[in-house]
Amino acid sequence: MASDGKQFWKRNTAKVPGNIQHVYGAQHPPFDPLLHASLMKAGNRPPPTGTPGKPKKATTFQEFESITSDAWDVADDDDELLAMAAQNLNIEVVMETANKVIENHSKLQEQRQQQMDKITEPDEKDGEEALEEEVEELEEEREEVAEMTTDLSFTSDFLRHSDNRLVKSHSEATVGSPKEVGGEQAGLYRQQSLPHRPVIPLVARMADQNTSGTPAMTEREASRLDKFKQVLAGPNTDLEELRKLSWSGIPRQVRPITWKLLTGYLPANAERRESTLQRKRQEYFGFIEQYYDSRNDEHHQDTYRQIHIDIPRMSPESLVLQPRVTEIFERILFIWAIRHPASGYVQGINDLVTPFFVVYIFEYIEEEVENFNVASLQEEVLRNIEADSFWCMSKLLDGIQDNYTFAQPGIQRKVKALEELVSRIDEMVHRHMQQYEVEYLQFAFRWMNNLLMRELPLRCTIRLWDTYQAEPEGFSHFHLYVCAAFLVRWRKDILGEKDFQGLMILLQNLPTMHWGNEEVSVLLAEAYRLKFAFADAPNHYKR
Repeated sequence: MASDGKQFWKRNTAKVPGNIQHVYGAQHPPFDPLLHASLMKAGNRPPPTGTPGKPKKATTFQEFESITSDAWDVADDDDELLAMAAQNLNIEVVMETANKVIENHSKLQEQRQQQMDKITEPDEKDGEEALEEEVEELEEEREEVAEMTTDLSFTSDFLRHSDNRLVKSHSEATVGSPKEVGGEQAGLYRQQSLPHRPVIPLVARMADQNTSGTPAMTEREASRLDKFKQVLAGPNTDLEELRKLSWSGIPRQVRPITWKLLTGYLPANAERRESTLQRKRQEYFGFIEQYYDSRNDEHHQDTYRQIHIDIPRMSPESLVLQPRVTEIFERILFIWAIRHPASGYVQGINDLVTPFFVVYIFEYIEEEVENFNVASLQEEVLRNIEADSFWCMSKLLDGIQDNYTFAQPGIQRKVKALEELVSRIDEMVHRHMQQYEVEYLQFAFRWMNNLLMRELPLRCTIRLWDTYQAEPEGFSHFHLYVCAAFLVRWRKDILGEKDFQGLMILLQNLPTMHWGNEEVSVLLAEAYRLKFAFADAPNHYKR
């Protein structure tokens, strides 16, 4: 405790409204497991000298904040090391494929020479038929060689830009001029960042139905969509039945209206919905006219400045960096901060706008949102999406606002509850982290502050929120059990790390970039099992 004798949670009380809280590691994207796996091995780290590096244990929240930094981030300076590791990993595949290509090419040349000798003096008609057959055979062999050559080119080149820098994500892929990169090769660079992996958009992949795009629906998916439409078609929507259907995921076609109903933004009575939408949208833009011009006033300029800084750090970058989208997000976050002075704007709140914004765009477009120019939508449509996103985000935050008030007591309570729960459901993992003095607050703070949005791809967040909105107190209560199931999901990787730094690198960069609906459904099922076992008997997970 400080020498002045004041309790740490009562310091700086004059700065309570709009106080900015640091988000621990919020700028870390998920690790790519194939590109970074070798970094987590003991052989790639310098040998420990004595006891592994352990930070001084914090006795107050402020002390913890002051000694915690993003020291475990793998920066751009480490690209060369990552490239060397990945190159060593793939050299055998490269050499094997190269030998096959050379061997097949030699055989192909010999066959061509033999065929030319055979058809020197044939009958004209027979010669044409023989030539056609041989051409077809050679064409098939050429395609096989081309496929193998593509694999070779992809395996050896996927790791680097034209400037010899490692490609770690789609957003970093080279998009050069025709002089710099050939057409086909440029497309390969833009579309691939992992060997032997399908293209996986930021928002969805084809295997994850009803999130983005319009893949052909299976019979089961079509049946589920029909059930949703039947529930939504009535004059008074049965919200309880809608929640039951939504728990297992909501079809993309009806997700916008379903989210508006489940958040309480729209009434269950169908006749009142249109008038409610008009009233709420007019009310929001009334706030814009009343408050937004004050963003540069001395009293509010710090809040607006922090919002302006945080938005470019959000994902997907291809969406939020569009000027029109940036303006919309700035207005939504600033108006929310002005209307909620007890917390003001806190880092982490900005991420909570994105799922609502993306889902409500899907009401008007068919293509993937990360490739869509939002400014091409009509102005009235953009205004509707902005207002609807603001109100639904506000409904969400109403249930978890103590996460963002001074010292963020709601998050600290949930992190403590997570520690107690994990100690009961997987004591080995809990003791392993204790052994290396890994505090739950050092990694789980972000899980609670950002609702796992920094740990999962956006497509998974949207699917997760389907269930959160169907579950009573999903964002405030059920999220605890999802975090516990999420942590235990990586028990093998956690137990494999034998020092503080390795554990923190793993826990802040869990390899989820290829997750989809199936993985999220398994996670939610395990979380529900934990809730069923412990929610009504909290003493069961207390020692």
